[in-house]
Amino acid sequence: MVYAVVRVRGTIKIKPDIKKTLRFLRLNKVNHCVLIAENDVYKGMLQTAKDYVTWGELSKDMVSKLITARGMLSGDKPVTEDHVKTSTSYKTIETLSEAITSGKFAYKEIPEIKPVFRLHPPKNGYEGIKRSYPNGGALGYRGKEINKLIERML
Repeated sequence: MVYAVVRVRGTIKIKPDIKKTLRFLRLNKVNHCVLIAENDVYKGMLQTAKDYVTWGELSKDMVSKLITARGMLSGDKPVTEDHVKTSTSYKTIETLSEAITSGKFAYKEIPEIKPVFRLHPPKNGYEGIKRSYPNGGALGYRGKEINKLIERML
C-alpha cells in the first residue's frame, strides 16, 4: 500500500524537529506531494508532522493520473509512456501504478524521476489548515478521501 502525503501548512513558527522531518519527507513547500510506502518508520514521521501534512491511501487510478499529470523527470520534462517503457520493466503507466500501489515497486526508483509532485492549491480551498480532518479541517490522516483532495489539486 502506498500513502500520498501532501504538505498543507507553511514554515512560520515551525519546531526544528518537525522541520527536519518534513525535509526528510522532501516536503519543502506547501502543496507538494510525495508517495511513501506503508511502514513503521514513515508512520512515525507522519505522526511527527501531522500538524502540517495530510495523508491517506492512494488508489491505482489516482496514481496513474498523478504520474501523467504532474510526474517530472530531471530537466522538468514530463513522464511519458516511452520513458516508463525504457527505464523500467513495466510497459505502461497503468501497470507501473498498479505495481506502486501494491508495494512491488517504489516511485522514487524510476531513473531520473523527481520524487515530489508539485500540485496546484485545491479548488474551493482546504477545509481549514489549523484543525484535523475528523474535526472538519485538512490536517492528519484522511484515508481514501485523499483521492478526492488530489483530484481537486490536479
